[in-house]
Amino acid sequence: MGVKRLDHIGIVVADLDQMTAFFTELGLAIEGRASISGDWVDRVTGLLGMRTEIVMLRMPDGAGRVELSRFSSPTAVGADQPQDQPHGLGYRSVMFEVDDIDETVARLQGIGAELIGEVAQYEQAYRLCYLRGPEGIIVALAATVG
Repeated sequence: MGVKRLDHIGIVVADLDQMTAFFTELGLAIEGRASISGDWVDRVTGLLGMRTEIVMLRMPDGAGRVELSRFSSPTAVGADQPQDQPHGLGYRSVMFEVDDIDETVARLQGIGAELIGEVAQYEQAYRLCYLRGPEGIIVALAATVG
């Protein structure tokens, strides 16, 4: 038996409200917000005394979700690392297909996102770009041409 489906992508953040605003502006809907702690999560994560607050965001088509987590115990690690780059090892981006790439870029820039490079066209198929949002997170956007 293989994988059934992608349930969600998890992203650890420092500012849960700012990151939630970024993803809702992108078009995801808040499915729920909760505080997570207890013996069960300690056992799952191997982090004794773990406490985190999460926001679960749903894709417009309902086919996937993004989970944002802010750890209060233990505190998140890696804040001292340099800002991510598109070619770095590990998690770099999540790509979203959008209806209008120019309008989406403008909206996200209106709340502080920065365009990395430029919006470029790949053959006659897609227009693509990378944006850096809050906390240096990178999202890729694609819109079909035609």
